[in-house]
Amino acid sequence: MDATSVIDNEWAGRRVTLMGLGRHGGGTGAARFLAERGAQLTISELADRGALVESLDALSGLPIHALKCGGHDENDFSSTECVVVNPAVRPDHPCLQIARAAGAVITSEIELFLKSCPAHVIGVTGSNGKSTTATMLAGILAAAGRHSWLGGNIGTSLLGQLRQMRGGDWVVLELSSFQLAHLSAGAPLPQIAVVTNCTPNHLDWHGSFARYAAAKRRLLRSSHTLAVLNPRDPVTSVWRFAARVSPSWPLETAGPLAIPGNHNRHNAALAAAAAEAAGVERPIIRDTLASFRGLEHRLQFVAEVASRRFYNDSKATTPEATAAALAALDGPTWLLAGGVSKGASFDELAQSVVRRACGAAVFGESGDQLRDSFLAERAAFEVFRCQSLSDALVWCWRRSRAGDAILLSPACASYDQFRDFQARGAAFCQWVSSLAAR
Repeated sequence: MDATSVIDNEWAGRRVTLMGLGRHGGGTGAARFLAERGAQLTISELADRGALVESLDALSGLPIHALKCGGHDENDFSSTECVVVNPAVRPDHPCLQIARAAGAVITSEIELFLKSCPAHVIGVTGSNGKSTTATMLAGILAAAGRHSWLGGNIGTSLLGQLRQMRGGDWVVLELSSFQLAHLSAGAPLPQIAVVTNCTPNHLDWHGSFARYAAAKRRLLRSSHTLAVLNPRDPVTSVWRFAARVSPSWPLETAGPLAIPGNHNRHNAALAAAAAEAAGVERPIIRDTLASFRGLEHRLQFVAEVASRRFYNDSKATTPEATAAALAALDGPTWLLAGGVSKGASFDELAQSVVRRACGAAVFGESGDQLRDSFLAERAAFEVFRCQSLSDALVWCWRRSRAGDAILLSPACASYDQFRDFQARGAAFCQWVSSLAAR
């Protein structure tokens, strides 16, 4: 019996509850994986059916035992053998406590993948830069002729590609603190683990920075995992592991990058170190990094309109990411920031903003907090409090001059006004296009 048959037989006939399908298809990979392998699958979701049209369409025709929308039924957790939990669900959720008390196994989409994946796995996590680093790394592996896959938190479940993977393939898996927090003690871990940095983030979910950092460190708990850590980050630089590689050489010797910012040089150094640990030669690493053009919504150059340069950095959902974006741009810059705070302080960001920006337009739920932090740092700093991103853009446009940069780098999550950071960035780009048309 081959490995695929073993995986399939493991789930046949088992009672499984999938907790949280998600509005954007986040749980559909796990649902399809389980249903196709014969699990008696119940999907339990807080949202109603109308909000799940895209996800439900992706599961059309599959043998789903039950679909429960609009709230969780405790019976689906007390009578199940296994719960596959959406990363956004807190580990102390009452329904998960019921499942544990009943003896159910708690797992996640990422753990399902790690237990079933035949390929070599490189895990990439961090507070900022993990998507860029993971994409750089996947590109290097592909340039070296490796059959590689990129997925995880970057937006793609790889469960559907398991049957196509082989032992010699390489998987680059971006991992969020939520995904790591849900890994069980027995979950297999990647052979190589990259941590870009560790700064306060998602404190509203984890409850404290210590718990958040502990979630990141779970990626490194195996003595068989080779750790690639950022030596310039004050938190990760003091983490001690038996198997560790330093990315210092690529930071010092790598050639120029096509994307701006010292933070991207750090991302490139980490990707280079991990790639070399995977056996890729240095010339291939350098050439691939030199041609890397960056990712959408990550300090993305949008357009130049009336000699003003517009940048979309909507993925910057932490104060540290916004500070890095400001440091990466040359010349006078106008900042658009706001959204939903994830619990981190804006005090250090305020120092960067008043030092590097001409002014800032702050919007959304955290607008008052941002404004107060900036003005506390410098009372004469020009800051405009508004409700919407479009109003913030208009204000910056009217005050800017030829040669200035206008930067969307929110330092906050998007879900007070937008579905996600992609929707926020897309709206910004559309409004910039409207300015150009006028």
